[in-house]
Amino acid sequence: MGEIADAITPLLDNSPINFHNLFCGNVIERLRALKAIGSLIKISSKLKGETGALFELLSAPATKVLDRWFESEPLKAVLATDSVIGAMLSPYMQGSGYVLLHHVMGEVEGKKNAWGYAEGGMGGVSQAIARAAESYGASLHTDCGVSQILVREGRAVGVRLGDGTEILADVVLSNATPKVTFLDLLEEGTLSENFESHIRSIDYTSPVTKINVALRGLPNFSQHLPNAASGSPSPHHQCTIHLNCESTQLLHDAYLPALSGRYSSRPMLELCLPSSLDPTLAPPGCHVASIFSQYTPYHLEGGWTQEARERYAEVVFDSIEDYCPGFKGLVVGKEVLTPPDLERIFGLTGGNIFHGAMSLDQLYLSRMSYLSPAYSSPVPGLFLCGSGAHPGGGVMGSPG
Repeated sequence: MGEIADAITPLLDNSPINFHNLFCGNVIERLRALKAIGSLIKISSKLKGETGALFELLSAPATKVLDRWFESEPLKAVLATDSVIGAMLSPYMQGSGYVLLHHVMGEVEGKKNAWGYAEGGMGGVSQAIARAAESYGASLHTDCGVSQILVREGRAVGVRLGDGTEILADVVLSNATPKVTFLDLLEEGTLSENFESHIRSIDYTSPVTKINVALRGLPNFSQHLPNAASGSPSPHHQCTIHLNCESTQLLHDAYLPALSGRYSSRPMLELCLPSSLDPTLAPPGCHVASIFSQYTPYHLEGGWTQEARERYAEVVFDSIEDYCPGFKGLVVGKEVLTPPDLERIFGLTGGNIFHGAMSLDQLYLSRMSYLSPAYSSPVPGLFLCGSGAHPGGGVMGSPG
């Protein structure tokens, strides 16, 4: 899988082939399209005898691939979690193989298949981008949402803020989802009905509820990995901790209730303690936990009332307590972010963390739509630079 990931990673950093430009564009546009074809040829040569394996990964369930390579059920299940992260999928379903591959392609500072913590939390990434932009003369407007993308004489010329302020620009880049960008921020009638239909058909189904927790101490997984006498974090505290993942069948069982508007009593959980590596996140002796949980439907039976949020948090904490006795006693505060919360607070349509499902029908030429693939849009001067554009989700800077 590593060889396949190495071969196709350049595909993520290059624009998809624009067939319209290839056949109907000007000389420069045709040359760019030919360059994209050249990249595909290079990828094919790198794959050599692995082309069949790539096709299988793109089309098969993750379990089919993992069963061939591994015998340990807990190991297969932990690896299978990467095949369903952020996706309303079971690892037994077609399409999960690509999601697994997408996560394997990640790297941090040249180290492949690695994930990293940003000092100060994920907001540190945003702050770093903001500082870099300001160093080049950018002006930042915060705490003021965009109410409309301005289009004049058929071209995007700027944005209107919530307070009515208009900011004009030669180019408008949108890091919002395709739905927000094209259906919420553009004036009605700007786009063709055909293009709007494509945008409306994007699948934003999300299984994710994120729970952020403040802890008065370091969790102790005493049954298997008791804390050090010094009280300092151990290696397992500094990694992703997978719970309710002893078998791929458990993951599948957690998925099934979501189809009928419910959640499992044993949700799939990924827990990490970023404060075990970054002391800036919590006072001395205290910690913060980030809990990524699946599968929770956007349209929960009975709705996501405050009581429903509390009940779900209790289910999650009970699961953690099974592995880490005393965890609930460490909790001093929590934030429960269900799919509707992720949509309302962060603008993630449907609560989908990838700005749209990472299914084969929504990748490459079809991300965001084959009518306008990659980053361009039917509106001159308006481009997409978020995860709804090729190559999709993840903190990597490739879209756009």
